[in-house]
Amino acid sequence: MRTLTDQMGRKVQVPEHAQRIISLVPSQTELLYDLGLGERVVGITKFCVHPETWFNTKHRVGGTKKIDFNKVRALKPDLIIGNKEENDRKEIEALAKDFPVWLSDVRDLDGALDMIARVGELTGAEREAIDIAARIAQSFADLRPLEEPRTVAYFIWREPYMVAGHGTFINDMLARCGLVNVFDEGDARYPEITAQELAEADPDTILLSSEPYPFQQKHFAELNMICPGTPVRIVDGEMFSWYGSRLLRSPAYFNGLVG
Repeated sequence: MRTLTDQMGRKVQVPEHAQRIISLVPSQTELLYDLGLGERVVGITKFCVHPETWFNTKHRVGGTKKIDFNKVRALKPDLIIGNKEENDRKEIEALAKDFPVWLSDVRDLDGALDMIARVGELTGAEREAIDIAARIAQSFADLRPLEEPRTVAYFIWREPYMVAGHGTFINDMLARCGLVNVFDEGDARYPEITAQELAEADPDTILLSSEPYPFQQKHFAELNMICPGTPVRIVDGEMFSWYGSRLLRSPAYFNGLVG
C-alpha cells in the first residue's frame, strides 16, 4: 500500500497496482478507459455512458448520488474514484470506511489537468496520463476565443430554472470561449433563477445544456417570452462539463460554436 493525497487534500492509502477499480463519475470513467485500464475497472455508474462498450458490459453500482452499496461490496473494489461535487458526501464517507476512496475536485482546466495527472499516478498509467494532459493543454492553447466577448446564461435545469454560476468548471469553459457568464457572481455554483432575474441579466445569448436536463427546441419559445429576440441554442453539455479525456474534443467543438 502507498499513501497518496487526493484533490480534496485527503490522505488515501491505495494499492500499488489497484486491480478492482470502481468509478463513480462519468467523465473520469471515460478517462480510465483512455488510460487503457480495461478489465481493471470493474464497476461504473448508470450515467457512465462513455465508452459505450463499458456501459454495456461493466457492472453498474447505481447513480452518482444514489450508490447501491450491496453492489459495491459484491465487486470487492480495491479502489474507488469519485468527485466532491458529483457524489454525495455521506455516501462517500460511508464507502471510505471500508474501501480506499480517492476524490477529485475540479473547477477549471488547470484542476482537470491536475486530476488527470494524479489519476495516472494513482493507477500506474502515468505515461498515458501525461500524454493526454499535454494534448489537452495544447488544444486549449490553440483555442481562439471571441474577439468581442458575448454575455451568456448557461442553463442546466428547468422547473426551477438553474444556471451555471461562479466557480464551476462550466464557467471556466465559457470564459475560454470568450463568453461572459451573466450569473458569474455570488457563492452559488448552480443558482436557481427567476424569469425576472433572467430578464434583468439580459444575456446576448442563452445556452441550454444537453445534460443533465434534456432541453429541446420546444423550450426556446418560453425563454424568448422572457428575453424577446435573444438567440437560444442547445449545446453539448459533455463538452462544457466533462473534465476528463473528453476535453481532447472540446476545443474543436468550441471553435465551431463561437467561430
